[in-house]
Amino acid sequence: MMVLLDLALAAWLLALALHVVMERNERSAIIAFLALGLLLGLVWVRLAAPDVALTEIAIGGGGTGILLLRAEAALRGRGKHEEGATRGGKLAVAAGCAVISAGLGFAVLALASPAPTLAPAASDAIAATGLGNPVTAVLLAYRALDTLLEKVVVLLALVGIWSLAPDGIWGGAPEVAPAAVPGPLAWLARILPPFGVVIGVYMFWVGADAPGGTFQAGTVLAAMWLLVIMAGLLPPPDAASPALRLVLVGGPALFLAIAFLGFIVADGFLAYPEGFAKPLIVAIEAALTLSVAAALAMLVAGPARKAPAR
Repeated sequence: MMVLLDLALAAWLLALALHVVMERNERSAIIAFLALGLLLGLVWVRLAAPDVALTEIAIGGGGTGILLLRAEAALRGRGKHEEGATRGGKLAVAAGCAVISAGLGFAVLALASPAPTLAPAASDAIAATGLGNPVTAVLLAYRALDTLLEKVVVLLALVGIWSLAPDGIWGGAPEVAPAAVPGPLAWLARILPPFGVVIGVYMFWVGADAPGGTFQAGTVLAAMWLLVIMAGLLPPPDAASPALRLVLVGGPALFLAIAFLGFIVADGFLAYPEGFAKPLIVAIEAALTLSVAAALAMLVAGPARKAPAR
Protein backbone atom coordinates (compact mmCIF):
# COMPACT_ATOMS: atom_id res chain seq x y z
CA MET A 1 0.00 0.00 0.00
CA MET A 2 2.79 2.44 0.89
CA VAL A 3 4.55 1.61 -2.38
CA LEU A 4 1.43 2.68 -4.27
CA LEU A 5 1.34 5.92 -2.28
CA ASP A 6 4.99 6.61 -3.10
CA LEU A 7 4.39 5.94 -6.80
CA ALA A 8 1.36 8.24 -6.76
CA LEU A 9 3.38 11.01 -5.08
CA ALA A 10 6.13 10.67 -7.68
CA ALA A 11 3.60 10.81 -10.52
CA TRP A 12 1.87 13.88 -9.06
CA LEU A 13 5.22 15.63 -8.59
CA LEU A 14 6.19 15.05 -12.22
CA ALA A 15 2.78 16.17 -13.44
CA LEU A 16 2.85 19.36 -11.36
CA ALA A 17 6.44 20.13 -12.35
CA LEU A 18 5.52 19.81 -16.04
CA HIS A 19 2.45 21.97 -15.50
CA VAL A 20 4.54 24.70 -13.83
CA VAL A 21 6.95 24.71 -16.77
CA MET A 22 4.36 24.46 -19.57
CA GLU A 23 1.61 26.71 -18.17
CA ARG A 24 1.50 30.04 -20.06
CA ASN A 25 -0.61 31.88 -17.49
CA GLU A 26 1.72 33.22 -14.79
CA ARG A 27 -0.79 33.09 -11.95
CA SER A 28 -1.81 29.50 -12.74
CA ALA A 29 1.85 28.49 -12.87
CA ILE A 30 2.52 30.09 -9.46
CA ILE A 31 -0.48 28.35 -7.89
CA ALA A 32 0.78 25.05 -9.30
CA PHE A 33 4.20 25.87 -7.82
CA LEU A 34 2.57 26.34 -4.41
CA ALA A 35 0.92 22.94 -4.75
CA LEU A 36 4.28 21.45 -5.78
CA GLY A 37 5.87 22.79 -2.56
CA LEU A 38 3.12 21.27 -0.42
CA LEU A 39 3.43 17.94 -2.20
CA LEU A 40 7.21 17.98 -1.76
CA GLY A 41 6.58 18.37 1.96
CA LEU A 42 4.70 15.05 1.91
CA VAL A 43 7.57 13.45 0.02
CA TRP A 44 10.06 14.58 2.66
CA VAL A 45 7.79 13.16 5.35
CA ARG A 46 7.84 9.83 3.53
CA LEU A 47 11.67 10.07 3.52
CA ALA A 48 11.62 10.48 7.34
CA ALA A 49 12.87 14.10 7.15
CA PRO A 50 10.19 16.13 8.98
CA ASP A 51 12.48 19.14 9.48
CA VAL A 52 13.06 19.42 5.74
CA ALA A 53 9.33 18.90 5.12
CA LEU A 54 8.42 21.80 7.42
CA THR A 55 10.99 24.05 5.74
CA GLU A 56 9.81 23.11 2.25
CA ILE A 57 6.17 23.81 3.08
CA ALA A 58 6.93 27.07 4.90
CA ILE A 59 9.59 28.53 2.60
CA GLY A 60 9.40 26.68 -0.71
CA GLY A 61 5.64 26.51 -0.89
CA GLY A 62 4.57 29.40 1.33
CA GLY A 63 7.03 32.29 1.48
CA THR A 64 8.38 31.96 -2.06
CA GLY A 65 4.89 31.51 -3.49
CA ILE A 66 3.65 34.71 -1.83
CA LEU A 67 6.58 36.67 -3.24
CA LEU A 68 5.91 35.29 -6.73
CA LEU A 69 2.21 36.14 -6.51
CA ARG A 70 3.00 39.69 -5.45
CA ALA A 71 5.53 40.09 -8.26
CA GLU A 72 3.01 38.77 -10.80
CA ALA A 73 0.33 41.14 -9.53
CA ALA A 74 2.71 44.11 -9.71
CA LEU A 75 3.74 43.29 -13.28
CA ARG A 76 0.15 42.72 -14.36
CA GLY A 77 -0.93 45.99 -12.80
CA ARG A 78 1.76 47.86 -14.76
CA GLY A 79 0.84 46.14 -18.00
CA LYS A 80 4.16 44.34 -18.31
CA HIS A 81 4.04 41.28 -20.53
CA GLU A 82 7.15 39.51 -21.74
CA GLU A 83 7.29 38.04 -25.19
CA GLY A 84 7.23 34.27 -25.39
CA ALA A 85 10.47 32.43 -25.90
CA THR A 86 11.38 31.32 -29.39
CA ARG A 87 11.33 27.67 -30.41
CA GLY A 88 15.12 27.64 -30.51
CA GLY A 89 15.32 29.16 -27.04
CA LYS A 90 12.96 26.54 -25.63
CA LEU A 91 14.99 23.73 -27.19
CA ALA A 92 18.21 25.19 -25.78
CA VAL A 93 16.72 25.37 -22.28
CA ALA A 94 15.38 21.82 -22.57
CA ALA A 95 18.76 20.55 -23.74
CA GLY A 96 20.52 22.32 -20.88
CA CYS A 97 18.12 20.82 -18.33
CA ALA A 98 18.64 17.37 -19.83
CA VAL A 99 22.42 17.70 -19.62
CA ILE A 100 22.25 18.84 -15.98
CA SER A 101 19.88 16.00 -15.08
CA ALA A 102 22.14 13.46 -16.77
CA GLY A 103 25.17 14.87 -14.95
CA LEU A 104 23.43 14.69 -11.58
CA GLY A 105 22.33 11.13 -12.29
CA PHE A 106 25.85 10.11 -13.25
CA ALA A 107 27.27 11.74 -10.10
CA VAL A 108 24.83 9.84 -7.88
CA LEU A 109 25.50 6.51 -9.59
CA ALA A 110 29.27 7.06 -9.41
CA LEU A 111 29.27 7.36 -5.61
CA ALA A 112 31.11 4.72 -3.69
CA SER A 113 29.01 1.94 -2.23
CA PRO A 114 28.70 2.12 0.69
CA ALA A 115 29.24 5.89 0.60
CA PRO A 116 31.76 7.28 3.10
CA THR A 117 30.00 8.97 6.00
CA LEU A 118 30.76 10.80 9.22
CA ALA A 119 27.25 10.16 10.55
CA PRO A 120 28.30 7.72 13.32
CA ALA A 121 30.97 10.08 14.66
CA ALA A 122 28.61 13.05 14.46
CA SER A 123 25.86 11.12 16.21
CA ASP A 124 28.19 10.11 19.03
CA ALA A 125 29.18 13.75 19.62
CA ILE A 126 25.63 15.18 19.67
CA ALA A 127 25.30 14.51 23.41
CA ALA A 128 27.97 17.15 24.06
CA THR A 129 25.68 19.83 22.62
CA GLY A 130 22.76 18.92 24.88
CA LEU A 131 20.43 18.92 21.86
CA GLY A 132 17.98 16.13 21.14
CA ASN A 133 17.34 17.07 17.51
CA PRO A 134 20.26 15.97 15.30
CA VAL A 135 19.23 18.43 12.55
CA THR A 136 19.55 21.40 14.91
CA ALA A 137 22.86 20.04 16.18
CA VAL A 138 24.21 19.87 12.64
CA LEU A 139 22.92 23.33 11.69
CA LEU A 140 24.06 25.17 14.83
CA ALA A 141 27.15 23.19 15.82
CA TYR A 142 28.75 21.20 12.99
CA ARG A 143 27.99 23.60 10.13
CA ALA A 144 27.12 26.75 12.06
CA LEU A 145 29.07 28.96 9.63
CA ASP A 146 26.77 27.91 6.76
CA THR A 147 23.71 28.61 8.92
CA LEU A 148 25.05 32.05 9.86
CA LEU A 149 25.64 32.91 6.21
CA GLU A 150 22.14 31.72 5.28
CA LYS A 151 20.58 34.16 7.74
CA VAL A 152 22.83 36.97 6.52
CA VAL A 153 21.75 36.24 2.93
CA VAL A 154 18.07 36.72 3.90
CA LEU A 155 18.93 40.10 5.43
CA LEU A 156 21.03 41.11 2.41
CA ALA A 157 18.16 40.16 0.10
CA LEU A 158 15.88 42.58 1.95
CA VAL A 159 18.52 45.32 1.90
CA GLY A 160 19.03 44.72 -1.82
CA ILE A 161 15.33 45.00 -2.59
CA TRP A 162 14.93 48.17 -0.56
CA SER A 163 18.06 49.66 -2.14
CA LEU A 164 17.63 48.70 -5.79
CA ALA A 165 13.86 48.87 -6.35
CA PRO A 166 12.82 52.38 -7.47
CA ASP A 167 10.52 54.16 -5.05
CA GLY A 168 7.90 54.50 -7.75
CA ILE A 169 7.51 50.73 -7.92
CA TRP A 170 6.92 50.37 -4.20
CA GLY A 171 4.73 53.44 -3.84
CA GLY A 172 4.47 52.72 -0.14
CA ALA A 173 2.52 49.83 1.35
CA PRO A 174 -1.21 50.61 1.14
CA GLU A 175 -3.11 51.34 4.31
CA VAL A 176 -6.24 49.21 4.33
CA ALA A 177 -9.48 50.42 5.86
CA PRO A 178 -11.01 47.61 7.96
CA ALA A 179 -14.43 48.32 6.42
CA ALA A 180 -13.06 47.49 2.94
CA VAL A 181 -11.67 44.09 3.96
CA PRO A 182 -13.67 41.04 2.81
CA GLY A 183 -15.52 39.34 5.65
CA PRO A 184 -13.66 35.98 5.53
CA LEU A 185 -10.26 37.72 5.58
CA ALA A 186 -11.28 39.98 8.47
CA TRP A 187 -12.56 36.97 10.40
CA LEU A 188 -9.36 35.00 9.84
CA ALA A 189 -7.21 38.00 10.82
CA ARG A 190 -8.96 38.14 14.19
CA ILE A 191 -9.17 34.42 14.92
CA LEU A 192 -6.03 32.86 13.41
CA PRO A 193 -3.07 35.00 14.68
CA PRO A 194 -3.24 33.92 18.37
CA PHE A 195 -3.10 30.27 17.32
CA GLY A 196 -0.43 31.00 14.70
CA VAL A 197 1.80 32.80 17.19
CA VAL A 198 1.51 29.91 19.66
CA ILE A 199 2.36 27.44 16.88
CA GLY A 200 5.33 29.56 15.77
CA VAL A 201 6.72 29.85 19.29
CA TYR A 202 6.18 26.12 19.81
CA MET A 203 8.04 25.27 16.58
CA PHE A 204 10.97 27.41 17.69
CA TRP A 205 11.04 25.99 21.23
CA VAL A 206 10.86 22.31 20.30
CA GLY A 207 13.41 22.75 17.51
CA ALA A 208 16.26 21.95 19.91
CA ASP A 209 14.89 18.49 20.64
CA ALA A 210 12.29 17.70 17.94
CA PRO A 211 11.41 18.70 14.36
CA GLY A 212 11.04 22.47 14.09
CA GLY A 213 13.36 25.43 14.06
CA THR A 214 14.05 29.03 13.14
CA PHE A 215 12.95 29.24 9.51
CA GLN A 216 9.74 27.31 10.06
CA ALA A 217 8.77 29.35 13.14
CA GLY A 218 9.79 32.63 11.52
CA THR A 219 7.66 31.93 8.46
CA VAL A 220 4.58 31.20 10.56
CA LEU A 221 5.06 34.41 12.58
CA ALA A 222 5.60 36.44 9.39
CA ALA A 223 2.40 35.01 7.89
CA MET A 224 0.40 36.00 10.97
CA TRP A 225 1.85 39.52 10.89
CA LEU A 226 1.03 39.93 7.19
CA LEU A 227 -2.49 38.63 7.75
CA VAL A 228 -3.13 41.31 10.37
CA ILE A 229 -1.70 44.01 8.07
CA MET A 230 -3.77 42.81 5.09
CA ALA A 231 -6.93 43.02 7.18
CA GLY A 232 -6.17 46.61 8.17
CA LEU A 233 -5.99 45.79 11.87
CA LEU A 234 -2.45 47.20 12.11
CA PRO A 235 -0.60 49.58 9.76
CA PRO A 236 2.51 48.27 8.02
CA PRO A 237 5.67 49.14 9.97
CA ASP A 238 7.83 52.01 8.87
CA ALA A 239 10.97 50.69 7.19
CA ALA A 240 12.96 53.48 8.84
CA SER A 241 11.86 52.42 12.34
CA PRO A 242 14.90 51.79 14.59
CA ALA A 243 12.99 49.02 16.40
CA LEU A 244 12.28 47.17 13.15
CA ARG A 245 15.88 47.46 12.00
CA LEU A 246 17.11 46.27 15.39
CA VAL A 247 14.95 43.15 15.09
CA LEU A 248 16.19 42.56 11.54
CA VAL A 249 19.89 42.68 12.43
CA GLY A 250 19.53 41.36 16.01
CA GLY A 251 19.56 37.66 15.10
CA PRO A 252 22.64 37.66 12.83
CA ALA A 253 24.40 40.12 15.19
CA LEU A 254 23.88 37.89 18.25
CA PHE A 255 24.96 34.83 16.24
CA LEU A 256 28.14 36.63 15.16
CA ALA A 257 28.85 37.91 18.68
CA ILE A 258 28.61 34.39 20.15
CA ALA A 259 30.76 33.12 17.30
CA PHE A 260 33.58 35.55 18.16
CA LEU A 261 33.07 34.85 21.86
CA GLY A 262 34.24 31.32 21.08
CA PHE A 263 37.79 32.66 20.70
CA ILE A 264 37.72 33.70 24.37
CA VAL A 265 35.71 31.00 26.16
CA ALA A 266 36.10 27.97 23.87
CA ASP A 267 38.34 26.54 21.16
CA GLY A 268 37.76 29.16 18.45
CA PHE A 269 35.26 30.81 16.13
CA LEU A 270 31.73 29.39 16.48
CA ALA A 271 32.82 27.08 19.31
CA TYR A 272 30.61 26.78 22.39
CA PRO A 273 31.97 26.44 25.93
CA GLU A 274 31.39 23.03 27.49
CA GLY A 275 28.03 22.82 29.23
CA PHE A 276 26.66 26.01 27.66
CA ALA A 277 26.09 24.89 24.08
CA LYS A 278 22.33 24.33 24.35
CA PRO A 279 21.39 27.64 26.10
CA LEU A 280 23.55 29.59 23.66
CA ILE A 281 22.02 27.81 20.68
CA VAL A 282 18.48 28.42 21.99
CA ALA A 283 19.31 32.12 22.45
CA ILE A 284 20.64 32.30 18.90
CA GLU A 285 17.54 30.59 17.52
CA ALA A 286 15.21 32.91 19.47
CA ALA A 287 16.85 36.02 18.02
CA LEU A 288 17.05 34.49 14.54
CA THR A 289 13.36 33.55 14.62
CA LEU A 290 12.37 37.19 15.12
CA SER A 291 14.83 38.37 12.46
CA VAL A 292 13.61 35.84 9.90
CA ALA A 293 9.97 36.69 10.65
CA ALA A 294 10.60 40.42 10.19
CA ALA A 295 12.67 39.94 7.03
CA LEU A 296 10.16 37.65 5.33
CA ALA A 297 7.27 39.95 6.22
CA MET A 298 9.10 43.01 4.91
CA LEU A 299 10.08 41.22 1.70
CA VAL A 300 6.36 40.91 0.99
CA ALA A 301 5.11 44.21 2.42
CA GLY A 302 7.83 46.49 1.12
CA PRO A 303 8.61 49.93 2.59
CA ALA A 304 5.64 51.40 4.42
CA ARG A 305 6.26 54.94 3.25
CA LYS A 306 7.08 56.31 -0.16
CA ALA A 307 10.36 58.18 -0.04
CA PRO A 308 9.99 61.96 -0.58
CA ALA A 309 10.83 63.24 -4.04
CA ARG A 310 14.30 64.66 -4.41
